Amino acid sequence: MNSAIAQFLRYMVTERNASELTIKSYREDLFSFVDWLQTTRGSVPQPDTLSPQDLRAFQAALQAADYARTSIARKLAALRSFYKFAMREGIATSNPAKPLRNPRRQRTLPHVLSDTEIGSLLIAPPGDKVDGLRDRAILETMYSAGLRVSELVGLQDGDIDADQQIVRVRGKGRKERISPLGSFAVKAIAAYATRRQRSDKSNAMGRQAPVFVNRFGNQLTTRSIGRMLEKHLAVAGLDARTSPHTLRHSFATHLLDRGADIRSVQELLGHKSLATTQIYTHVSAASLRQVYERAHPRAN
Repeated sequence: MNSAIAQFLRYMVTERNASELTIKSYREDLFSFVDWLQTTRGSVPQPDTLSPQDLRAFQAALQAADYARTSIARKLAALRSFYKFAMREGIATSNPAKPLRNPRRQRTLPHVLSDTEIGSLLIAPPGDKVDGLRDRAILETMYSAGLRVSELVGLQDGDIDADQQIVRVRGKGRKERISPLGSFAVKAIAAYATRRQRSDKSNAMGRQAPVFVNRFGNQLTTRSIGRMLEKHLAVAGLDARTSPHTLRHSFATHLLDRGADIRSVQELLGHKSLATTQIYTHVSAASLRQVYERAHPRAN
């Protein structure tokens, strides 16, 4: 089983060009299954000897351990992909994960900041220090273009066209899209660029150098963005539930609130499926309901 998983992960890198984050998720999900087999059986059987009943037992164990439904669905998806590969390579003759049904997704509305809250957050970083200029540019860019945090840290100098006010974004599955960039974000990036200090390694990369760097002059990590946001949330007195992805949620919701059509928002977010974008129509409807209940004399 372990060697088959290793083969599968190599295939995902070399043939499918999967991102490091995707590979990390597959590795963790598949080896959590291996660990479960080792614990419950005392050994790890060959892939071809497992049945749908074995995988249902694994799914039941995850549910009993209070794993989130999304986490369970992701692990089952990893097993399905692994077994498709195993069948193609002759490692297995069937896909025991195929008959399994994912747990019903519990749709929760994403946390969104209001216009006023966004404004408070964007001015929280101090404008007289390099770190403050960088953090303000990061927040402005994420909100302006609706970026995922992984897309933000991957931005390179050559991706930004300040004259046209657009940015090239490398999204999930290495798919690229072009997103508009607001004037506030463009100005914030320019102000930061005049003060940033990058490492020799970054400088040698030319237009492929990272836009946003840490105090050592190297590319930021997604975790460092999270820590940065926590600091400025405290300064602005905003909800601690706010995450970097909240800026993306807020971007989409504010566009729809102001009349943008959902297809355009789908393109701007880089969503493959319109169904993924439709969650924001529910957020907008919820905000409209609140306005209605506050303003209409016979709403309550």
